[in-house]
Amino acid sequence: MTEPVQLPGEKTARAPGIAVLRWLEQGAFVIGSAGLLIAMSADALAVLGRHLGVPLLGSIEIVQASVVLVASAAMIAATLRGSHARVHIVLGRLNAGHRLALERIADVVSAAVFLIFAIGSIWIASELWQGHELTDILHIPLRWLRVFWIATSLLIVALLIARIGRRDDATP
Repeated sequence: MTEPVQLPGEKTARAPGIAVLRWLEQGAFVIGSAGLLIAMSADALAVLGRHLGVPLLGSIEIVQASVVLVASAAMIAATLRGSHARVHIVLGRLNAGHRLALERIADVVSAAVFLIFAIGSIWIASELWQGHELTDILHIPLRWLRVFWIATSLLIVALLIARIGRRDDATP
């Protein structure tokens, strides 16, 4: 089992909503693991099939669809853990007040970027929704992968906004 999820800036592990955060982290782990397992299995079977003279058609489409699940789960997990890329060489030299201010700015900018991703994805999905867009070989419907990505983007925005609201002005 993993240790309880606690957003940076929270004072106690008993903060309201911690069960939801734990559930989100576990869900991201399961979805990401399933996506990775699907991608690796499809690729391994495709390589084996090529060596045996029986190619697995559409393996690239399976891997591409799985990447949506893996990447989404990884971004949710990184947001929950507060482990997105940071320049520690700069943050480590700042006092607590300046570091907190920069972390808030980073969260605001990150939330804005993911909101732009969601808006753009909603726009594309609305334009292509009636087109019933499918992959070429296996006919995997892309609309549901887009819906999953949109939901992921909006969830990340909500998590970042919640983290900004939970940070207190005291020394972390």
